[in-house]
Amino acid sequence: MKIAVPKEIKNHEYRIALTPTGVRELIERGHRVAVEASAGEGSGYPDADYQAAGADVEQDVDTLWRDAELIVKVKEPQPDEVARLKEGQTLFTYLHLAAEETLTRGLMKSGATCIAYETITDRDGGLPLLAPMSRVAGRMAVQAGAHSLEKAQGGSGVLLPGVPGVAPASVTVIGGGVVGENAARMALGLGAEVTVLDKSLSRLETLDHRYQGRLRTVYSTSDALDEAIRTSDLIIGAVLVPGAAAPKLITRGQLGEMRPGSVLVDVAIDQGGCFETSKATTHAEPTYVVDGIVHYCVANMPGAVARTSTQALTNATLPFVIALAERGWKQALGDDPHFLAGLNVHAGQVTHPAVAEAFGLESVDPRSVTA
Repeated sequence: MKIAVPKEIKNHEYRIALTPTGVRELIERGHRVAVEASAGEGSGYPDADYQAAGADVEQDVDTLWRDAELIVKVKEPQPDEVARLKEGQTLFTYLHLAAEETLTRGLMKSGATCIAYETITDRDGGLPLLAPMSRVAGRMAVQAGAHSLEKAQGGSGVLLPGVPGVAPASVTVIGGGVVGENAARMALGLGAEVTVLDKSLSRLETLDHRYQGRLRTVYSTSDALDEAIRTSDLIIGAVLVPGAAAPKLITRGQLGEMRPGSVLVDVAIDQGGCFETSKATTHAEPTYVVDGIVHYCVANMPGAVARTSTQALTNATLPFVIALAERGWKQALGDDPHFLAGLNVHAGQVTHPAVAEAFGLESVDPRSVTA
């Protein structure tokens, strides 16, 4: 199969979809891989590394996309990339379509088969291709929040761990999943007082056992959230509804109850954000202030640590890329219902119910297109 790995063009996105090691695995199985020139430089992989792995380094982006049967990316395609997609091609990347109607309709118009990393499941109900970047984003959320609390960044001037004689910052993490646990772990490691809110008692029990009481676990209610808003220096939004838009958990009116200079970090921004005042930002301009509250809403947080992120992502996606290359999308998805859950758009139709519901579109059962 002809596989293309384009250079990511989203603002300050330095990752690449496959490491040279991943490319070598595909080439040794008889597939042809074309990597766009300089695509790996942001992750520390020069073109020579891909050539040594057996890839073709393609200078012309139009040729790269035109000749590909399978296109493997990191982030959702930008408008110029959507325009290059065509019927018969398979796109495999993060999509987060429930927050992007224009992108959804563009992918439908292309006629391509579009598979989203973030909705692929596993037998335990997890999201195996979202998890590695969720771990990165969760840990980065605390770094970003700690920096945003600095006075020069518009924050309250609070040091996350405090110092002897001065209390540490109060950090609340909304959501105890992969992002939330990694954020909590990082904040605990820095010495903050950390509370996790979640609606799953079993998840809270797991976290309580794992962290031996060092972490406050609270069942998420309106009252619990109100208390967090009043008392937290840093709130990290780490909620996820697979494939769907994130719920809005803090309204603009509630910002007035927060301490001036407090910080909101919205890791759910790829799915529309979990705070009413959230809007996507970039690594170039990561924060803005609303009613005295600093908002950090970068939509591709792991892109800032591209080397680590690219390696972690390739480890997770490579078995699925191999399956697509070896068997084609129809058989690969038809053989594995968990992989099939990743199919979001095919031949002009939406095949994920949460995406269709977000925009009032008809959803087609993905099983019907692999039969």
